[in-house]
Amino acid sequence: MKIGFLGGGNMGGALMQGILKAQSPMFEAVMAYDPSPASRARLDKMGVKTMDSARAMCIECDMIVLAVKPQILEAAIRPCQSVLGGKFIVSIAAGWTIERLKSKLPTNIHLLRVMPNTPALVGCGMTALCETDELSDTERAAAEALFGCVGEYIWLDEHYIDAVTGLSGSGPAYVYMFMDALALGGVRMGLPRDVAMKLAAQTVKGAAEMALSTGAHPDALRDAVCSPAGTTIEAVRLLEQRGLRPAVMDAVICCAEKSRDMAAGK
Repeated sequence: MKIGFLGGGNMGGALMQGILKAQSPMFEAVMAYDPSPASRARLDKMGVKTMDSARAMCIECDMIVLAVKPQILEAAIRPCQSVLGGKFIVSIAAGWTIERLKSKLPTNIHLLRVMPNTPALVGCGMTALCETDELSDTERAAAEALFGCVGEYIWLDEHYIDAVTGLSGSGPAYVYMFMDALALGGVRMGLPRDVAMKLAAQTVKGAAEMALSTGAHPDALRDAVCSPAGTTIEAVRLLEQRGLRPAVMDAVICCAEKSRDMAAGK
């Protein structure tokens, strides 16, 4: 299958890099179109075949990934409308529902909506793929091969996608804020900044791996760190008092609501 990317920014670039690194037999050619000369030069160096126009790329490819910003998606696909028939289209655009996408595309396409996240850049992404009965077995396998190259994936009904956007789609930003605060606390207590950041980053990475590998509830893992009358329980008490959990929950909720509003055209 020939795969083409409309847009070669961070996420599109991460997916292309993942395919090339994995040398997946599913994809016989990887192509891309991006209007930026700098982006095309970067993709050329990566080993991607860059095309002179979005239309030319769409003609060549069987599977097309819409990897442009949601705000410019409609304008980006407009020149390609007449050559998209029969293609397998994958959209990573936030706020674009399957129904809305179909209203802008030919009727005889096979469409998949997904929500990846930026850790795909280092092969540790988490992608939600919207369940659909439109895809052939080959197309479904191609989607799994693509997103399996850059991390983990899960199939979900589309009505969950706004919640996914608020949790894993935007979640890395919340984690970076926590990690930065953790490091700054270390700096406040006298640690060199680079040492504090390394300690914070590895602590976040290790804690995540503990949760994934053990399957234990985060509360149980937290309790295992908290000795009676010890130092950790004092810190946990303060975080509970300051409302860490409700603040994070509210962040996920407001992000999901924004995604829902975008889908409604608000």
